[in-house]
Amino acid sequence: MSHSTVPRSGTEADETAKTPVASGDATGSGAGQRSSGKLSLRLRFRRDRILLLMTLPAVALVLLFNYVPILGNIVAFQDYDPYISDNGIVSMLHSPWVGLENFQRIFEDSAFWDAVTNTLVLFFLQLVLYFPIPILLALLINSVVRPRVRAVSQAILYLPHFFSWVLVIAVFQQLFGGAGILSQLLRQHGYDGLDIMTDPETFKYLITAQSVWKDAGWGIIVFLAALSSVPTDLYEAAAMDGAGRWRRMWHVTLPALRPVIALLLVLRVGDALTVGFEQILLQRDSVGPGASEVLDTFVWWNGVRNQDFGYAAAAGLVKGVVSLGLVLAANKVAHLMGEQGVYKK
Repeated sequence: MSHSTVPRSGTEADETAKTPVASGDATGSGAGQRSSGKLSLRLRFRRDRILLLMTLPAVALVLLFNYVPILGNIVAFQDYDPYISDNGIVSMLHSPWVGLENFQRIFEDSAFWDAVTNTLVLFFLQLVLYFPIPILLALLINSVVRPRVRAVSQAILYLPHFFSWVLVIAVFQQLFGGAGILSQLLRQHGYDGLDIMTDPETFKYLITAQSVWKDAGWGIIVFLAALSSVPTDLYEAAAMDGAGRWRRMWHVTLPALRPVIALLLVLRVGDALTVGFEQILLQRDSVGPGASEVLDTFVWWNGVRNQDFGYAAAAGLVKGVVSLGLVLAANKVAHLMGEQGVYKK
């Protein structure tokens, strides 16, 4: 017979199986390189051209309203006079240059440091009292078994977010003002009435309570979305291991929420110097600037009311730089904790 029927040893068979065919190996290698290699910019643009066209309007709006106004920061280094010309650009070009004089005035102004102090106090107070409340409400709503009760609870908590600050302050005025329901109730029982709305000592707590009532329900959305992505198998496995409700929340729910909490905390820290311009401005006159002046109202008062545009622009620029530094620092802390934060390392 021309063909041998003697079986080959296992070693020979393995070596033969491991030896690639020349043409097949070349083809496979080329396909692997094509699959693992990056596409060129032209091919990626052609592939994603529809998505890029869809994002063009949003990119144009961001550039127009967020990045183009950055050029106006040059006013912080000038004694800007908008009445030189009807064209704002011409006014910037012809306004006298003062260098760092506006910044020197800021750091020597006690009113600026009072605004910084009020801003930081409100931020830390809202961080401690306001930030955890959406998390707690999301855990509470997520524990509700009946879908109808859950939907009604969400709707009730979401509703104040759509109220304007004028309406929110009016509601609090009717409740806690000098002629409000609480004051009238105290007078009916022989006590002195109280006016929380005009008390500078309690103003920071009033601002925090208004923010909680208005926006806590809206913040629940992000945490409920994170909770919905937690596999039910984890809860079942924890329950089979004897973990109660509190143990499951501590070891399953909170670890699932940790990346979202870290991200929102970083964003909140970056927004530390912005504590509600409209909300505070509407109540500024009732308690006085000593208790209510924050950096945003300080910039508005000096820039719009006092027409000192260069000084106000310098204060706003300082606020922006400090906010950027806070975002970078908070994001670094998130990386050290093992979370992604706003961006990856």
